[in-house]
Amino acid sequence: MADTTGNTQDTGSATAPGPHPRRSSWRHIGPGIVVAATGVGAGDLVATLIAGSNFGYTLLWAAVVGCLVKISLAEACGRWHLSTGRTLFDGWASLGRWTTWFFAVYAVIWGFVYGAAAMSSSALPLQALFPDVMDLEYWGIACGLVGLAFVWFNKYAVFEKVMTVLVGVMFVVTVYLAFRVTPHLGDAFAGLLPVLPDEKDSVLNTLGLIGGVGGTITLAAYGYWVNAKGWTGTGWMKVMRLDNRVAYITTGVFVVAMLFVGAELLHSANIAISGGDQGLIQLGDVLEDRYGATTGTLFLVGFFAASFTSLIGVWHGVSLMFADFLARQRGERQARVDELASGRRERSWTFRAYLLWLTFPPMILLFQDEPFRLIIIYGVLGAAFMPFLALTLMWLLNSSRTPREWRNGALSNGMLAVAGLLFLVLAVKQIWDQPWSEFF
Repeated sequence: MADTTGNTQDTGSATAPGPHPRRSSWRHIGPGIVVAATGVGAGDLVATLIAGSNFGYTLLWAAVVGCLVKISLAEACGRWHLSTGRTLFDGWASLGRWTTWFFAVYAVIWGFVYGAAAMSSSALPLQALFPDVMDLEYWGIACGLVGLAFVWFNKYAVFEKVMTVLVGVMFVVTVYLAFRVTPHLGDAFAGLLPVLPDEKDSVLNTLGLIGGVGGTITLAAYGYWVNAKGWTGTGWMKVMRLDNRVAYITTGVFVVAMLFVGAELLHSANIAISGGDQGLIQLGDVLEDRYGATTGTLFLVGFFAASFTSLIGVWHGVSLMFADFLARQRGERQARVDELASGRRERSWTFRAYLLWLTFPPMILLFQDEPFRLIIIYGVLGAAFMPFLALTLMWLLNSSRTPREWRNGALSNGMLAVAGLLFLVLAVKQIWDQPWSEFF
């Protein structure tokens, strides 16, 4: 995305940045690949497929707008870390203790439920590929343990390389499927015009597609991965912005490719799939019937790559955020980005404690129905996080907490305001739709 601060010079006003490149270069990118891989999980692919199956190419423009919105959010996170030398949680804490309470409750409840969902999502394609090996629950446990061991024993550099390989698998599979279904390019280009479907709740469906794909706590983790990469000063700002564009161009390719599949394979044949990860298993069966066993198997491999990158991405990124949160609670009044760049956060007991929280307690949910009230609270907290992120970033990046030359410009303020309003509407809708009458 363009320089949203409205500034053209890099004054290097953050903490001592150390060596940095003279110009942005493709060879430096990495955190963007990580955030793209983590943000696009199986649920996001299903949501895009269903949008394509219900509306054809009509909402292609909404998917593109969604990527632009998230470029702005991730850029703002990265800019805060690089320009201030402080972490995002340190910025949140400066806004008041309410942010601490919100994050603490969110991290505990969200992590417990998400851990089970991520393990189950990664297990589904493995069980489909190897149906006679073991039950779904044990595949889920295996995925959780592999993710735990991988993140526990490897630092960011190895983590990034593995994520890049898995993103390559996702890219090959989704692009192959998009070509395989032979999209009508004329209809696809027409879908770039901002038109709403002639359906009930079309506005909310459109907003859901804009806000849903790649929009999670991993956007906030982007700044932490930027620092873990070793980027710690404003000299890395141009590189970060290039890296961020790559992230959401990659996300855009995944979204557009799956929307093509939904429009051509499902919409044209009037085939319905269920929501949730089971919808991808159904799609695998449809692909196998239509194009043969090889295509069906390839799709399941891509499904696993999408699910497992989300699992290990959250295991790593949110654990970094939680470690930073506890460090500040224990009296480190200025949470500095050099702690992330050195790798010390990844070796801390707080990082590993949250890793264990994401892995072992959620295994209980694999063997029983998910607790009803807990799922409602999880849904409310999840809905509230994205407007919280967008609006607090506006607050931080327009205040004296940010060096003047790196504060928001008109473009960044406009995009963050749009993001905040969008996610606020979606949050209200999701909270409204919860079965509160059954909660009490």
